[in-house]
Amino acid sequence: MSREYDVVILGGGTGGYVAAIRAAQLGLKTAIVEKEKLGGTCLHKGCMPSKALLKSAEVYRTAKDHAADFGVKTENVTLDFKRVQERKAGIVDQLHKGVQGLMKKGKIDVFKGTGRILGPSIFSPMPGTISVEMANGDENEILILKQLILATGSTPKSLPGLELDEKVVMSSDGALQMAELPKSIIIVGGGVIGIEWASMLGDFGVEVTVLEYADEIIPTEDVDISKEMKKLLAKKGIQFVTSAKVLPDTLEKTDTSVTISAEVNGQTENFTAEKMLVSVGRQANIQDIGLQNTEIEVENGVVKTNANYQTKESHIYAIGDMIGGLQLAHVASHEGIHAVEHIARIDNEPINYANISRCIYSSPEASSVGITEKQAKEAGYNVKVGKFPFMAIGKSLVNGNSDGFVKIIADADTEDVLGVHMIGQNVTELISEAGLAMVLDATPWEIASTIHPHPSLSEVMGEAALAVDKKAIHM
Repeated sequence: MSREYDVVILGGGTGGYVAAIRAAQLGLKTAIVEKEKLGGTCLHKGCMPSKALLKSAEVYRTAKDHAADFGVKTENVTLDFKRVQERKAGIVDQLHKGVQGLMKKGKIDVFKGTGRILGPSIFSPMPGTISVEMANGDENEILILKQLILATGSTPKSLPGLELDEKVVMSSDGALQMAELPKSIIIVGGGVIGIEWASMLGDFGVEVTVLEYADEIIPTEDVDISKEMKKLLAKKGIQFVTSAKVLPDTLEKTDTSVTISAEVNGQTENFTAEKMLVSVGRQANIQDIGLQNTEIEVENGVVKTNANYQTKESHIYAIGDMIGGLQLAHVASHEGIHAVEHIARIDNEPINYANISRCIYSSPEASSVGITEKQAKEAGYNVKVGKFPFMAIGKSLVNGNSDGFVKIIADADTEDVLGVHMIGQNVTELISEAGLAMVLDATPWEIASTIHPHPSLSEVMGEAALAVDKKAIHM
């Protein structure tokens, strides 16, 4: 059976379903093709389930180790990991139903199955028609379209020789499905996902060893943030081995253990644990979607687009993880909105990726926007820096967590804020003020002139801004 649409979106993850909603709002007849569940990786295998587990881990450690600090007596605090997983599943299910409801509200047709791009055919002289192999076994649906948006996302990478069985050697997908916590785990990769899992499992009482190839963990972040994160997580018992080149051919595993070697500072060291989590990035889902039937260009494993997310086939757009760059859910959503508005001939500015906030939901949290101090200096800026600790913020003491700081990097010549970097409690919420400051080309003086409520964690932004010019009040 064939159907006709203004816009078809291949992939119903965060980028895809948000694009569909915006297209429906603009009066475009819209369809989504999704082979698994609406919401994609973020809702089912990434953002939401992992954050639910991180919250349970935080509550467990607080009740076990810190309740007495608040005058609350607790005895025999235990972890019911089955209930933790049930809570996670409940949150995901509720959000999934919400997305399904939004599709019905927008009168967006959803096809559950595997979609592939057809070349020029009886349906269209141009490539782009989608053939949907229906998941329920029904006859293929043919979707004839005016515009196509590719939003197929990404999957976890591994390393050659580290085959994932999702039981002993796992990606984050497999780790989310663990019925029981291991006593020990090796995490290969100290980037954002690896650090979130290290924090979570450490708080759950798992013995964690992180092997990171670079000299610092979370190497894309400001070095002060990386060092502080390593220090604070190490205080919780997490072991870090940096400058570690994992040797995949040394992998040995049984049903209950895994051993691997790594070259560390010229020496070979062996590491053994019950399980291993491989967290070395993600790869675009570009296989078996019919790209070979088009002129779409692929470079370094991702689809090439212009600033409006058009591929070489101008009626076919691509967004989200499959085009590389910042592989973040909120980025995919806004790329999807931009693509749809371009289709609708709405004139809008290209996304400025330098103004997009990046978050790590570990305990402590970390967040950033803009460039690091090192990047600013390498770019030739005359840099000045303000740094203010949470220890000097009253609300931090009230909350019982005064670790961390906020660091603001500014251009001494123009006074523009170049980057803001945070580590500490709730900084993934505080970063939005910094993001707005970047969008508005704010100066530290303007941030400091904003009267922040007292007592609040947000006061740290005002103090850090004052510290740029050595005018901080409480330090």
